[in-house]
Amino acid sequence: MTATAPAMTRTSTDVERGALRADRFSFWYGEKQALFEISLTAPARGVTALIGPSGCGKSTFLRSINRMNALLPGVRHEGSILLDDVNVYDDQMDLVTLRRRAGMVFQRWNPFPKSIYDNVAYGPKVNGIRNRADLDAIVESSLRRSALWDEVKDRLRQSALGLSGGQQQRLCIARALANEPEVLLLDEPASALDPIATQKVEELLYELKRDLTIVIVTHNLQQAARVSDTTAFFYLGRLIEVGQTDRMFTSPTNERTDAYITGRFG
Repeated sequence: MTATAPAMTRTSTDVERGALRADRFSFWYGEKQALFEISLTAPARGVTALIGPSGCGKSTFLRSINRMNALLPGVRHEGSILLDDVNVYDDQMDLVTLRRRAGMVFQRWNPFPKSIYDNVAYGPKVNGIRNRADLDAIVESSLRRSALWDEVKDRLRQSALGLSGGQQQRLCIARALANEPEVLLLDEPASALDPIATQKVEELLYELKRDLTIVIVTHNLQQAARVSDTTAFFYLGRLIEVGQTDRMFTSPTNERTDAYITGRFG
């Protein structure tokens, strides 16, 4: 049976796919509790920024969405995280499917030691797509969506490790996009990049949110203000405040949020 390339656009019937909602979600590493009853909604087709000091639970929460933390020994959770109203911690949830639907990009770019083409085609191949024309279409579309196609189209068979850091990070985004996710999870994706590469990543997020639900962890408050529609402030494993980004940065309702945003601590 010949597989066909996944469609790169969504119809009106599934425009709200990708909605995320945490309901009283708590998480432990062994005896240490890292998250305390987090209830948070990340609206579909928008960017939600998670901000807060180091060690406050942002990355733990992000990695809980597609159960990356489940790979660690001795962890446990309470409560739920819903993707399209289905609990991702349900016993029937297939982890491969979940991580395809909720792709992740890490702080430090991590391309495979393969060609640019093979990096992007890897996920679709794992998911059963073998037809060369279909793979070609997916690779081109994903690289275009990650604003990388024009820079690499003439060297697709060259090693991905020869790209600049910013290009490698966008390649990792393209690799996630090749699986047609509904959600894109980004853990400090620009913290190791120079200002020009950071700007390209931020512009990319603005374009991608038309089709995806994006959740980004960032220590850069200016970045959160620039790219996000919703901002959530975490402190000591608790969600202190969440709201529209403009309001959060101009008139937060919690004193701790105001102190963090204005630089009085953090």
